[in-house]
Amino acid sequence: MKLKLLRNATLKLDYGGRTFLLDPDFGPRHSRRSFTGRSQNPMVDLPEPIEDIVAGVDTVIVSHLHADHFDEVAKERVPKNLPVICRPGDEAAIAQAGFSSITAIDCFVRLGPIILKRHPAQHGTGAVVEKMGPVMGLSFEAPNEPTLYWCGDSVLYPPLRDAIAATGPDIIVTHSCGAMWDNTLIVMDEEQTLAVAEAFPRATLIATHMEALDHATVSRAALRKAAKERGIDTKRLRIPLDGETIEAGVPALV
Repeated sequence: MKLKLLRNATLKLDYGGRTFLLDPDFGPRHSRRSFTGRSQNPMVDLPEPIEDIVAGVDTVIVSHLHADHFDEVAKERVPKNLPVICRPGDEAAIAQAGFSSITAIDCFVRLGPIILKRHPAQHGTGAVVEKMGPVMGLSFEAPNEPTLYWCGDSVLYPPLRDAIAATGPDIIVTHSCGAMWDNTLIVMDEEQTLAVAEAFPRATLIATHMEALDHATVSRAALRKAAKERGIDTKRLRIPLDGETIEAGVPALV
């Protein structure tokens, strides 16, 4: 497995003989409105050209339709012949952008040796959940690969915790910037991220979705500091920079 963080939640994943592009957001720096008045978004540029990002991609995954997960530039620049996997209800919007091979994952899909399973996710708590709309998490399983659980845009709540426990992943990818909407947390902050690390000590956490949007409240440095204070080391909690690739194999049996 090779996982490259491009920016925010945009990931390129080599897994089970396929290359996935997750939640493509290709907009130039400062090309979208501010959420808080602090800065226009995204706050940073992509670390490499779009043509390099899409090179070799077999499958696109869109967890939901917010612009920082599937923006107008991505709709134009992602090759239209690529298959797209999404949550039920988003097919029409993706088709309207010109994509023709769209699979809504209700429970699971099989791509050759790879099994993708959809899992619960909740984009906030209370009344803000309806404003944010439905989202999803996914797990990836394949022979000779570590099991990966991608939480998506979700806070830590009981169904997500239960789904991680049932999956038993080797790697957990969190969205950990502590973004706020209407004074409500809408993705994990440092406390919730570290709670995942402590609840699942066998797994390696990879914290993403950081330092790209102006409604975020948690920096990489702040998360690292909090993890150090809790005794969670850099091998257990990886916090990649934009453009950084993390490689992992199947954990050795102990």
